Amino acid sequence: MPECNWRPLSYVQMPRRNASDVSPAVERLEDLETALGAAIRGKPEVVRFSLVCLLAKGHLLIEDVPGVGKTTLAHALARSVSSSFHRLQFTSDMLPSDVLGVTIYNAHSQAFEFKPGPIFTNFLLADEINRATPKTQSALLEAMNEQQVTIDARSYPLPQPFLVVATQNPAEHHGTYPLPESQLDRFLMRLRIGYPDAASEKQILRSDRPADASVRPVVSAEDVLQIQDQAARLPVDDAILDYMLAIVERTRRHESLLLGVSPRGAQALCRASQALALLSGREYVTPDDVKRLVVPVFAHRVIVNTRTTLAQRGAETAERILHEILTLVEVPL
Repeated sequence: MPECNWRPLSYVQMPRRNASDVSPAVERLEDLETALGAAIRGKPEVVRFSLVCLLAKGHLLIEDVPGVGKTTLAHALARSVSSSFHRLQFTSDMLPSDVLGVTIYNAHSQAFEFKPGPIFTNFLLADEINRATPKTQSALLEAMNEQQVTIDARSYPLPQPFLVVATQNPAEHHGTYPLPESQLDRFLMRLRIGYPDAASEKQILRSDRPADASVRPVVSAEDVLQIQDQAARLPVDDAILDYMLAIVERTRRHESLLLGVSPRGAQALCRASQALALLSGREYVTPDDVKRLVVPVFAHRVIVNTRTTLAQRGAETAERILHEILTLVEVPL
């Protein structure tokens, strides 16, 4: 997993810069964000966080009810980058070979040949991922963590950039297999899109074609790789790192949580904060960057102690606990 790059520089003393001062490549992020915003109306935070996942070399889990734009967001993100895209509809009878590929015998060459599966792409939409069995879900683990797949003791690198966008419906549990903690931990973020506001929904009703149909490539895959590297080089002050670690430590000691955030989760928060800072046109990370990302990066990585929460008026969720932790941790000045 990529590590969070940092240098002991004070974000307070750093000069404030506009997006145009950071680099010419970052200027194109505005076009990328605008293109996605045209497809997902009225959800600027969702659009920005999906781009954070892309720039932080992470993967995105979208969990929401049907019809709010989960698949549309994945399509629009892939269409906005000049790259390859595959969509997989996960079902209970899907096998790992349907995702990764298979080695078959070629009678003409009298040799075994590897036939790559749909995972060999830049953007993979894993639609309704929780409908696949645990065996098939686990086929994604190596690809998401190590950017490669291993078939018959031979490893094959995946195209770069590589992003998995997975969707699942939290309201329907018939015929589904909940994602285990090890699988959830591979996703940099979990987002909920939610229903649009009245004005945005009216625009959707007036449209006579799919929302993502008008999205055209605005950046290349090479542009994305360069911006990813630039985000990873953004300095993070020691005080910001201590702030992140204090939040992580609180999740491990909170009485309402059975499982706190792992070191992988702490790394994810650091990399996401760097990406958000770059998207905001800055070369430094602020405490506000961290606070905005704690819930989408951590909420799916912690396990709530149901017995404790029932004693505390019942419906306390992981998100509410994390918001509470943010109020308890001192913010660096």
